[in-house]
Amino acid sequence: MTDFPDLTAVELLTLYRDRRVSPVEVMTAVLARVEALEPTLNATWGLDLDAALADARASEARWVRGEPMGPLDGVPVTIKELIATKGLAKPLGTAATDLIPQEADAPPAARLREAGAVIFCKTTVPDFGMLSSGLSSFHKLARNPWNIDKTPGGSSAGAGSAAAAGYGPLHVGTDIGGSVRLPAGWCGVYGFKPSNGRIPIDPPYIGRVAGPMTRTVADSALMMTVLSAPDWRDHMSLPPADLDWLDLEIDLRGLRIGLMLDAGAGAAPEPQVVEAVVAAARLLETQGAIVESFAPFLTREMLDGLDLFWRTRSWSDLSALPPEKARLVLPYIDAWARAAKDADGLSVYRGFNQIQRMRETGAKAFQPYDFVLSPTAPMPAFAAELPSPTNDPRRPFEHIAFTVPFNMTEQPAASINCGYTNDGLPIGLQIVGRRFDDLGVLRLSRAYERLRPEQRPWPRVTP
Repeated sequence: MTDFPDLTAVELLTLYRDRRVSPVEVMTAVLARVEALEPTLNATWGLDLDAALADARASEARWVRGEPMGPLDGVPVTIKELIATKGLAKPLGTAATDLIPQEADAPPAARLREAGAVIFCKTTVPDFGMLSSGLSSFHKLARNPWNIDKTPGGSSAGAGSAAAAGYGPLHVGTDIGGSVRLPAGWCGVYGFKPSNGRIPIDPPYIGRVAGPMTRTVADSALMMTVLSAPDWRDHMSLPPADLDWLDLEIDLRGLRIGLMLDAGAGAAPEPQVVEAVVAAARLLETQGAIVESFAPFLTREMLDGLDLFWRTRSWSDLSALPPEKARLVLPYIDAWARAAKDADGLSVYRGFNQIQRMRETGAKAFQPYDFVLSPTAPMPAFAAELPSPTNDPRRPFEHIAFTVPFNMTEQPAASINCGYTNDGLPIGLQIVGRRFDDLGVLRLSRAYERLRPEQRPWPRVTP
């Protein structure tokens, strides 16, 4: 049998139901892997072994009685540090934050706990979740299991690393510009960013969503059955929808799919990335999909305007910190935010208004298509020590031009592995659907998952 930590949630639940494996056996094996690999990967924070085993024993007793608590009873799960869990502090990835225990579970954590999942740790993020890397002034440097000299991406850095390393099957990240999809792409796992508001989150914010990060599409669909339940705390959430998340069949014949190989701004995709994405599109074409070139709608003005707005928001937060705390923030983050110190109100407003421009132009560009394919990122994973591929706070977002527009248009999007570079790093394919067609994205992802060439074995990190 495959090692317990490498089994999918779907497989584990079948084994629990048949009494062939217990949640205690699985949790013990997962914790052993975490203990062995964490000195290298630095993907977790707040690990509580005793609580995890106690929860696993309680789940085991429920399965013995034939009374599972919910659809994820006994399945190990990690949750991104930015999502509150009761009784544990939320450091936001930075040494500048006071460690105050949270009073309640945020909606994603609450839904998973109610479903019986064993939340055994949080996963690490960079300072304030504002980098696409694992560089943090609070945590040790997070690394990529495929090559520990490379970043896992971010800001769901620890989640991407944990999923690829096999810290159990289920992981939750958040995404405001690519923070689920980028680490999923760079770590070779599946990351799903649902339509904005599909998964209630607290606090909600423009473009911010929570989403599953798993090794298979089916496990992400399984998580959506739980995570999409309503929660009054998210005033931006969508009305509850009766969606059959586990029905992943789709007929590819006649689907109109746009292929976007130019984001319109930011870094140009590297040749190996383009080759893998085009090959994925051609596979779908062999099954009857109609693939056409998709012209980008993002502009440099849009990307730079959003950058200014985000800088200003972050400078507002940083400038409110006591001086002794502000000095602890990563210099890159400080330099990036400080550049907005003297920005005038009109410029910041125009920057904010680029969100609306993305929504308008994106809706128009997408109109003829059912789905759009693109690279998740223009390059494979970069050096772990770098805060961003450019290492330049003046040009921080050259790598998010394929992902961030679909946060602002509020469309569902996913990253799925579509190949490897010559030196063995994963390459992510982004699949984008029409607004609210979350199930369609999962279905097309599953179709491609079945069609794609055999994947390489999951990385085995040497402690």
